[in-house]
Amino acid sequence: MSLLKLSPTCKDYLWGGHRLVEKYHKNFEGDILAETWELSCYPDSPSTIVEGEFAGKTLAEYLEEAGQQALGSNCARFKEFPVLIKFIDARGDLSIQVHPDNAYAYEHEGQPGKTEMWYVVEAEEGAQLYYGFDHEISKEEFQERIENNTLTEVLHAAPVQKGDVFFIESGTLHAIGKGILIAEIQQNSNVTYRIYDYGRRDKDGNLRQLHVDKALDVTDLAPVRKRPSDTPHIASCPYFTVDKLYLDGNNLSSLGGKVGDDSFVHLLFLEGEGEISCEGERVSFRKGDSIFLPAGSGDWKITGSCEALMTTEGDF
Repeated sequence: MSLLKLSPTCKDYLWGGHRLVEKYHKNFEGDILAETWELSCYPDSPSTIVEGEFAGKTLAEYLEEAGQQALGSNCARFKEFPVLIKFIDARGDLSIQVHPDNAYAYEHEGQPGKTEMWYVVEAEEGAQLYYGFDHEISKEEFQERIENNTLTEVLHAAPVQKGDVFFIESGTLHAIGKGILIAEIQQNSNVTYRIYDYGRRDKDGNLRQLHVDKALDVTDLAPVRKRPSDTPHIASCPYFTVDKLYLDGNNLSSLGGKVGDDSFVHLLFLEGEGEISCEGERVSFRKGDSIFLPAGSGDWKITGSCEALMTTEGDF
């Protein structure tokens, strides 16, 4: 089996919207769908295979049976499945937060840190997000502004539109703003230190937990530094490489590639519909679908129309 269509775990966080149900065909009956974990081997939030001989198995269960070769030789250096991919729909502003690096996260949380990438799939007019600081501040000022609720005054507020890419290294303070829907490609970790949450309360009326002391330990207090270009990729780092695929269905209606022994391939479809084939297998896709191709699957081809993100294991 070389084409594994996946169903996500769904998250109903209080700031979420409903676009993932209405426009991206997610099977969820609640009023709020904030996130779908599309490619996940995280223990309590797995993605599940929905078609073929492995239907009903989680991706983690499949990989345990298939062995390391299904991940590819580039993944041999990781203890766990290295990547987590999500859709995130922000009806409200997300909390201002930061992620630690690997060393701090393993010491304090027993799991990897988090470097991630955001691809803006949709953005309402005037939407913005927070991305680091607009100038360097001291640790003392950082703590003082957290305490007196003036932190946003020194953050870099970035206006966004569809197609924008933000690479968020560990230590970078950030927050997705309301009206934005993104695809997030990240390390396989759920370590988040919440710094400021606008005084919101959860469904039980409680203020959500903050993690100020740990955030003070790990946050980079300087503006985000410009990274070298990842061209021809839209993002590339030791944990993942991401490319954008596009077919207009008319002048360009097919494209293909090969899944070698070095890495798996994951396809997240942002628009369109059609069919993907690989070594005699065929699976249909539509907007919102998530398809995993194990390493060594061979030649693949997409026909139809699509915008998609293709993720493979990172450069190192």
